[in-house]
Order: sequence, then structure tokens, then C-alpha cells
Amino acid sequence: MFFFRLLSYLPLSVLYLFSDLIYLIARYLLSYRKNVIDENLKFAFPEKSAEERKQIRNQFYRNFTDAFFAETIKMLTISEKELRQRFQVVNQEIIDAEVLKGKSALMMAGHVFNWEMAILGVALNTKVTAETVYLKLNNPFFNQLMLKIRTHFGGVMTEKRDFRKSMITMRSQPRIVHLAADQRPPSSEKRYQRDFLNRSAYFFEGGEFMAKKMELPVFFGTMTKLKRGHYRFEFAKVAEPPYDSHEAHSITDEFCRRLEENIRNQPDLYLWSHKRWKM
Repeated sequence: MFFFRLLSYLPLSVLYLFSDLIYLIARYLLSYRKNVIDENLKFAFPEKSAEERKQIRNQFYRNFTDAFFAETIKMLTISEKELRQRFQVVNQEIIDAEVLKGKSALMMAGHVFNWEMAILGVALNTKVTAETVYLKLNNPFFNQLMLKIRTHFGGVMTEKRDFRKSMITMRSQPRIVHLAADQRPPSSEKRYQRDFLNRSAYFFEGGEFMAKKMELPVFFGTMTKLKRGHYRFEFAKVAEPPYDSHEAHSITDEFCRRLEENIRNQPDLYLWSHKRWKM
């Protein structure tokens, strides 16, 4: 942990030099998950030429190494001033207002770079408690490191297996609950199947269940990369009670529509190396 903390004190401009090297290794030497990325892009963007998809793949490698190495390490010690300069949060007040009225609110987003910075950015900008549901990493050291990073500005992290207990307090302790809603659920869990980027995919519907069961408003977070190391994250309301007239899967379907739009606007920001469409 001490080594990563020391590394984190380096300016991002220096950390990007290391990221540049890792990018070259990932792209040219290892061809990191190239077949998975190419297959995902081919299905998602059949209208694009092979050269256009190659450009997306290569820029993905750049965003991937920047986000997972330079930017994530920097967030361990980043100052409030620098984070505010690098990460803009738009419409934070509209989701805060729901919580200040005494009702928890759900925020659903996808794996669009840099979602880790979004956890810190929201925690820094909100006037209420922000809780993020996460999947525990298999490696204890890196799991602890990521918890240190993600709670740098006071955000609350709840492991997925513990979230059922946490749900009990959502009425008595209103807060923002952040869900990464595009993860692939295992076959052992209840899941919803629908088209996503031109292929059938499965989705968790925990967010939909909570919203309709507890009458909670739902927001989507759109990520935009402005330039290297600078992002904008914008909240928009996608659903609100009463849900009596809503069809089944309505919230998940709207989440998928907005996430697809976010991805198509900047396709190199999505996590294409993930085997998202594996059945």
C-alpha cells in the first residue's frame, strides 16, 4: 500500500508516461483480449468499417490503461481541488433534492471510463450520503487498495453480498445508491434477457425491483470524456413513482437505451475487453 501511495503523489502527467508504456505493451506486445474486443465491436457497430472499428479498439487501449493505471492510482491521494478541476458533476442537485426530501434515490450507470473517478466525484459534490454497491475482488490486497481509493472523499462502499442488509435502512437513512447496472449476472441468479448493442445480453434487475418495491426515483449518469484526464458526469432522471402504470422491465430497458446512447457517442470509453455477452 505504501508503494502505491508514493506512486500516487506523482503528477498525472508523470503517471501518464507509465500509462503510455503499458498502452504500448497492451496493444502491440500482448494484444490484450484483442479477439474479444474485435468481436464485441463487430456486433456493436456493423455499420462501421473494419478500419473504423480498429481505431476504436486502439483508442480503447489508451483509455483502458489511462483509467486503470494512471488515473486510478492518482485518486488514492488526489486533492479536492484537482479532482474538481478534472471531474465535472452536472445536475448533482436534482438527485440530492430527492434524498433531502427524505427518500433514497437510485443512480444507475455503466462501465464507461472513468467510472472509478465518478465514485469520488459524486461523493465530493453531493450534500448527502452516497453509497456504491461493488463486487469484492478476489485478491485481498487489491480489494483493500480499491476500497481506500473509492472512499477517499467519504463515499460508502457496500459489498454486493451485504447489500440486502443495507437495503433495510434505505427508508430510515435516505441516500444515493449507485449501481453499476450493466454487469453480467451469473446463471444462478434471476436475470432479464434483452438486446444490447445488437446482441442478446442478460441484466441484473435489482435496481428495477428496488425502485418499484420501495417507490424510489431512478437517475442515469452519462459520462463524457472532455480530454485526457478530464471528464463530465451528468445526472438525468429516468423514472419516478408511482410505478403502477409501468410495464415490466421498464426501468432496465430505459437504462439500456441511455447507456447505448452514451456508448455510441464515445465508443472507445466502454469496457469492450469484458465478455459481456457470454451466455
